[in-house]
Amino acid sequence: MNNQFEVLIVGGGNAGLSVAAQLLQKKSGLSIGIVEPSEKHYYQPAWTLVGAGEFDIAETEKNEKDYIPAGSTWIKDAVATFEPEQNQVTCKSGAKYTYKILIVAPGIQIDWQKIKGLNDTLGKNEVTSNYSFDVAPYTWELIKNFKGGVAVFTNPSTAIKCGGAPHKIMYLACDYWRKKGILDQCEVHYISGAGVIFGVKEYAQTLEKVVEDNHILTHFGANTVAIDGKSKTVLYEQKNAEGEIVQKSLNFDMCHAVPPQSAPDFIKKSPLADPNNALGYVEINKNTMQHSRYSNIFALGDCTNAPCSKTGAAIRKQAPVVVENTLRVLAQQTPTAEYTGYSACPIPTQYGKLMLAEFDYSNTPKMTFPFDQAKPRWTMWLLKKYVLPWLYWNRILTGKA
Repeated sequence: MNNQFEVLIVGGGNAGLSVAAQLLQKKSGLSIGIVEPSEKHYYQPAWTLVGAGEFDIAETEKNEKDYIPAGSTWIKDAVATFEPEQNQVTCKSGAKYTYKILIVAPGIQIDWQKIKGLNDTLGKNEVTSNYSFDVAPYTWELIKNFKGGVAVFTNPSTAIKCGGAPHKIMYLACDYWRKKGILDQCEVHYISGAGVIFGVKEYAQTLEKVVEDNHILTHFGANTVAIDGKSKTVLYEQKNAEGEIVQKSLNFDMCHAVPPQSAPDFIKKSPLADPNNALGYVEINKNTMQHSRYSNIFALGDCTNAPCSKTGAAIRKQAPVVVENTLRVLAQQTPTAEYTGYSACPIPTQYGKLMLAEFDYSNTPKMTFPFDQAKPRWTMWLLKKYVLPWLYWNRILTGKA
């Protein structure tokens, strides 16, 4: 196999494949290597709907090989170390690959172990998470069979992929229980490391009303530290009125847990990591997506320190910027394309209704449609359930959207 590439891409997820496909459309002869160890590719945004009984989990999994762009080389391996001074990466197999441009896009790491006991109880003892392909269907089993009692939904204090996911499933669960006639027998708790329900006030107002209508008890600035499935207890930390961190516990009959997330370990310990970021994200210019210290390295997607939401919608706007700036650097020109922090979060507020929140770095709404997107609509539910999955597999990954 060739070990030298004009462009080497680390990661064959949404970001890596989109960029590879778009680069080849702009410059067909480009030699591109894609380092990706996984045989399978997942459409993770649908896992909320899987957990709500509205989507088949099998439809979210496809073969990675079917989406590697023609003209690129799939290196079925994982990066172990980066050697940016030598324009080289070393893989776990020991193979070394050199590049003119490196594009880093391996996604985010889910730190299940950072909630004590979660690994041991996940997928049983009424503890679930839509962040796992294997466990998301169990969420629906719990919601469907719930007879009332205490339901706890957690959200960590770190940034996570699809920041709305921890509360999306909560709203759908409440709606299902209301239709079943048992919501008044349910005590629903939202334990969140965030300070508010949503960071953009126009959309937050809508969600505050949903929280109120469902009688959800919110615990903001609260970090879940342990879950004991056998004793049905969740332990979390929160500051008291004096500013001291105190531990509190809740007994539950059902728990949907979302663990902390961070940059993959091989990035954390690399020279590419932001030295001022404890979670080890790649240090980039948030507009050009170029590395702050290595001019021939770009990064996009969930692995970067850009202060935007970690969503597929963000990647869709970042990818053309990385493509254009990569081609400019290859041509020994200065990067000029800029990403403004656009992101989108489709939040179902009940079955058949969804609010499409779109915004930028300044948390200013950036609405695509000619109506008030802060109002949940059935058309947006159809977009989430039918249109976006089709677009992902057929247009986004192929570099056409």
